[in-house]
Amino acid sequence: MTKRGEAYSQDLRDRVLGALDSGMSASTIAPIFRVSVSYIYKAAARRCATGEVSARPQRNHVPLKLAKHEEVLRAKVAADPDARVADLRAWAEEELGVSISHAPMWHMLKRLGLTYKKRRSTPASKNAPMSRPLAANGTATKSG
Repeated sequence: MTKRGEAYSQDLRDRVLGALDSGMSASTIAPIFRVSVSYIYKAAARRCATGEVSARPQRNHVPLKLAKHEEVLRAKVAADPDARVADLRAWAEEELGVSISHAPMWHMLKRLGLTYKKRRSTPASKNAPMSRPLAANGTATKSG
C-alpha cells in the first residue's frame, strides 16, 4: 500500500499495465491490484501518448521558509531558551526578513529537535486554588 501522495512502485505499474495488455478490463484489474480505475486509464493514456510507464518526479514542493536559517535559529534559541514561538516569529520577521506563521515555526523547531517547553510543570499553588472544587452530585454550585 502506498501513502497518500506517494507514487506506485514500478513493479506494480508494470503488473497493472501487463494485465491491461492481456485483455483484462480496468474495472477487473483495479480491485486485484488495489488501484483506482482512474489510475489505470491515466497510466494507459500516458503510455500511449508519450511511451512513459515510470513515475514522474514529484512537483510543487514548497521549500521551508527557514531552511537557509537553521543554524541562526539554533543560535537564537540557545541564546534565549525561554523565547516563545510568537517571539521567534517576530525575531524572524525583524532580523531575517522572513514572515512565518505559528505552525511552520513550531514545526521547524520540532524538526531541529529544539524543545518549546522550557520548564517542568510546577505544583499547584498552595496559596490559592487553581480551579473550583467539585460539588457533590445533585447540589447547586455558585459561579464566582
